[in-house]
Amino acid sequence: MVTLNKNYICNSLTFTHQMKPNTQQLNDLTIQVRRDILRMVHAVNSGHPGGSLGCTEFLVALYQNIMERKEGFDMDGIGEDLFFLSNGHISPVFYSVLARSGYFPVAELATFRLINARLQGHPTTHDGLPGIRMASGSLGQGLSVGIGAAQAKKLNNDKHLVYTLHGDGELQEGQNWEAIMYASAKKVDNLIATVDLNGKQIDGTTDDVLCMGSLKAKFEAFDWDVLEIKEGNNIEAIIAGMNEAKSRTGKGKPVCVLLHTEMGNGVDYMMYSHAWHGKAPNDAQLENALTQNYNTGGNSDY
Repeated sequence: MVTLNKNYICNSLTFTHQMKPNTQQLNDLTIQVRRDILRMVHAVNSGHPGGSLGCTEFLVALYQNIMERKEGFDMDGIGEDLFFLSNGHISPVFYSVLARSGYFPVAELATFRLINARLQGHPTTHDGLPGIRMASGSLGQGLSVGIGAAQAKKLNNDKHLVYTLHGDGELQEGQNWEAIMYASAKKVDNLIATVDLNGKQIDGTTDDVLCMGSLKAKFEAFDWDVLEIKEGNNIEAIIAGMNEAKSRTGKGKPVCVLLHTEMGNGVDYMMYSHAWHGKAPNDAQLENALTQNYNTGGNSDY
């Protein structure tokens, strides 16, 4: 087991489930995570800021409020909730939230995408980075992995939950639908799969690239319990929605959360377009974006 070093937690908000941060603290941390994302991709002129910014509130709320987490990290994850990131290209937000939740030094964010660094462009397990439970460079595989972990928990009589996150464009990958069918058929009801529903992917809107119609109707047709969070970039709405999702587990159906987000949220020139799916800001654009995200409530840059 990797034991967390409290010195790693640099002006971050790390709380046990007995002491949860309030809404203001979560919003402050969200701004700091945005700054991390922007600085990480700018430093190496590569990465995926758009989807990362769109999911910042969700991952901050998940790790700091929703999930029941043990101190430390081990791959078995017995006696705690687990999270699997399926759309691994949004690694900047994942790394930032993990670091600021105490899994590894915040200063290590400066090594993003560098040769021989643990923070590669898409998360991998072979480098032993605490918090990473699957390699997710190839899209469409996270739900299959999450289902396996959820079934393992059932076999172990572990009452904790498994969470997964997927891009909406990612659902164009066929393996998802095999897993979606399997989860309901096998009554994997300790699983909450969240879809980042921003309507955009690297080549344009999801409707233009490959229209999927109503995801709600599709998941319901596969016998999932589906709920929607209409304000997917609002901390309070996310917490309320995810607590509702938790209340629906254990009732014979897997749970799907459709999280309506805005790609590039928090940076005005990155919003309402797919253009920033996988493009880093230049120096002037970075300065502009950081100016829009300056009040971190006492958190500080790495």
